[in-house]
Amino acid sequence: RQRWRADGRTLRKLPVHVGLVVTEEEPSYADMASLVVWCMAVGISYVSVYDHNGIFKRNNSRLMDEILKQQQELLGLDCSKYTVEFGNQDKTGQVLNCQSTLKVLSPEDGKADIVKAAQNFCQLVAQQQRTHSDLDVNMLDNLLSSTNGFPDPDLVLKFGPVDSTLGFLPWHIRLTEIISLPSHLNISYEDFFSALHHYAACEQRWGK
Repeated sequence: RQRWRADGRTLRKLPVHVGLVVTEEEPSYADMASLVVWCMAVGISYVSVYDHNGIFKRNNSRLMDEILKQQQELLGLDCSKYTVEFGNQDKTGQVLNCQSTLKVLSPEDGKADIVKAAQNFCQLVAQQQRTHSDLDVNMLDNLLSSTNGFPDPDLVLKFGPVDSTLGFLPWHIRLTEIISLPSHLNISYEDFFSALHHYAACEQRWGK
């Protein structure tokens, strides 16, 4: 515990929101739970878990059980209750700690956010509160923030051989740093922290 907290403080910058994207066909609940707990331990506030087949989301209770188990094993009694959300569903539970919030996502979630934002904008135009020419990048950002409730990911850790994020929050990651790792299976804390260190050292030019 002490080491993980100290590791988080040594980084020049720590991502606020990390996306964990699995492109492999057989996701591991235990290994994903380890990644989530490590994120919590170093002080990351928001974590999104995603696989392109929606396996984690369909079996979110199994994933949450594994997270709770590892939370108790790895973090001991140093746990406080926290909120867990599952994509766009209205489900909450007491699973995460350290003021972390988790979303379990599947491909339809990012698309649904964009559709809802578009509907909200059309409603504003119909009510003559906006005109069609008001729609720009910043406006869409604001609309998406109001529907999503999560900040955009600073960092995506993509696991597997596929050179794609396979539909993970398509709008939200246009400025996100993406780091590819060979697999999430049997991943070590050293591999995870090395990726965070790489992110902390990178210079983000924001498209410039």
